[in-house]
Amino acid sequence: MSDNSGFFERVYEVCRKIPEGKVTSYGAIAKYLGAARSARMVGWAMNSSHNLEDVPAHRVVNRNGVLTGKHHFGGTNAMQQLLEEEGVQIKELQILDFKKHFWDPMKELPQEI
Repeated sequence: MSDNSGFFERVYEVCRKIPEGKVTSYGAIAKYLGAARSARMVGWAMNSSHNLEDVPAHRVVNRNGVLTGKHHFGGTNAMQQLLEEEGVQIKELQILDFKKHFWDPMKELPQEI
C-alpha cells in the first residue's frame, strides 16, 4: 500500500473539501487528481478511509449517483442516513436530483492538491 499512500492522501484531501449536502463521484476525484482512469483506486482509498473520522466518505458515490460504497459502512444504512441528514434525498440507493447535489472538484477547487 505504500505506493498508493500518497495518492490515497490526495483523495482524502479532496474528499475533506466536499461541502455538507453535496456529493461527488470516484471518477470526478480521479480526474481532478490528474488520474482520470483511476476511479477504482479512488474507491479503494474510500474503502481504506473508514478509520479516518475527518474524511466524509459517505459523500462519494458512483457517476450515476448510486451509493455503491454502502457496503463499506458496516452493512447498515449509515451512508444513506448520513446523506439524508445533510438534506440529500435517496430512493432505492440512488440520489434524487443528482445534478443539484453534485460537487465537481474540477470547478470548485484550484489545481493544487
